[in-house]
Amino acid sequence: MIDKKYLTSDFRELPYWWDKAPLVVEQQVDLPATADVAIVGSGFSGLSAALTLARAGKRVVVIDAEDCGYGASRRNAGFLGRTLKRSHEWLAKHHSEQYADTVYKELNEALHLVEQVVDEEGIDCFRTTCGRFIGATSPAHFKLLEKELSRNRQVLGSDYQMISKEEQHREIKTDVYFGGAVIPDLGSIHPGLYHDGLLRKAREAGVVFLGRTNVLGISSAATGHSVTTTRGKIKASHVVIGTNGYSSDLMPWLHRRIIPFTGYIIATEVLPQGKLEELLPNRRTYLETVMNINFIRPAPDTNRILFGGLTGTNVPGPLDLADQLRNIMLKILPDLGADVRLSHAWSGKCGGTFDFMPHIGVKDGVHYAMGYNFAGVPMGTYLGRKMALKILGDKAGDSIFESFNFPSMPFYHGNPWFVPMAMKMFDMKDRWIALVG
Repeated sequence: MIDKKYLTSDFRELPYWWDKAPLVVEQQVDLPATADVAIVGSGFSGLSAALTLARAGKRVVVIDAEDCGYGASRRNAGFLGRTLKRSHEWLAKHHSEQYADTVYKELNEALHLVEQVVDEEGIDCFRTTCGRFIGATSPAHFKLLEKELSRNRQVLGSDYQMISKEEQHREIKTDVYFGGAVIPDLGSIHPGLYHDGLLRKAREAGVVFLGRTNVLGISSAATGHSVTTTRGKIKASHVVIGTNGYSSDLMPWLHRRIIPFTGYIIATEVLPQGKLEELLPNRRTYLETVMNINFIRPAPDTNRILFGGLTGTNVPGPLDLADQLRNIMLKILPDLGADVRLSHAWSGKCGGTFDFMPHIGVKDGVHYAMGYNFAGVPMGTYLGRKMALKILGDKAGDSIFESFNFPSMPFYHGNPWFVPMAMKMFDMKDRWIALVG
């Protein structure tokens, strides 16, 4: 447990994003008897689908067990990228060049869709193309990073710039990395304000929101679906599931395929004038070459640093990891000062998959999109829209992410007991890479 002297007087064990985008308790409205589409989950996937469907004339109801936006969409780091845990080279080797090309083409489309939505809807959410610095945790990781990015430039046209260890202070004031790379066209966003803007636009389009309403069951027939909730039943022509890391055993088939794991983030107090620019001169987003990453970004609206790591650790709450996260942050950025205090600490549930890939599809007549593996803002927005287009019968709803089986593992029924052990195995693999190259 962290010493209270390292917490500000107004410290909150809540997401930093909620300062500007607090959750709103939905007014209790009458439960509609019918809907064209019932959507379970009010995150980016659910809102993107709802907005697209409502503007196409569909009657849409969004149901959430908590207040709308309580989950990962208003808790994540707000990175905008086109990166998966599977590289283009890996996908080409294990599937095909065409498959890899199409996956990364859709990743690029997802990145630009967020930019398009923000601009067209006029959502004020600090979206910026700030670029990303990827720090190499060893000389061997530097070489692998350069190889991967060089290949991506050749086959995808993706730009990058390698940064030597001697040059890296112009990107981040640390000596823990062995150089790295800048990808200039990636970005960041205030996820709370982005979600708030989507929620507002969906309401204006006529979407009905039912917060603090649990879905107890879904029964399907040729004539449609019956959604049983704690407030009664809704008959719907279509049902969408967009719960990702917050999925329950509502649909056991999906429950066996999503691996929920917890991410943790802390925010510093407001830093002295000029300190943030000294530490992060270009105000980019920052992460590492290893699987179990630490990640950094400046707050978009105040002079604070947001820092995340220790993903998948099993503790009662974010405050239990705040001291460890603070120490890791200071190891990377020692010039923050040993007395720097924290203003926020929070956690959120991410959704992983056994093949490290997002998935979209239809099971027993129910549409789903989930398993974003740290790419929640762009992929949630993108696959939410894809689900809506599928329901509307539009061929533009087709996606490479529905083309392969959604794998599970024997004896897995939704309890991710193995996540901490898996993270340790990833750490061992990365240490081995650092040793042998």
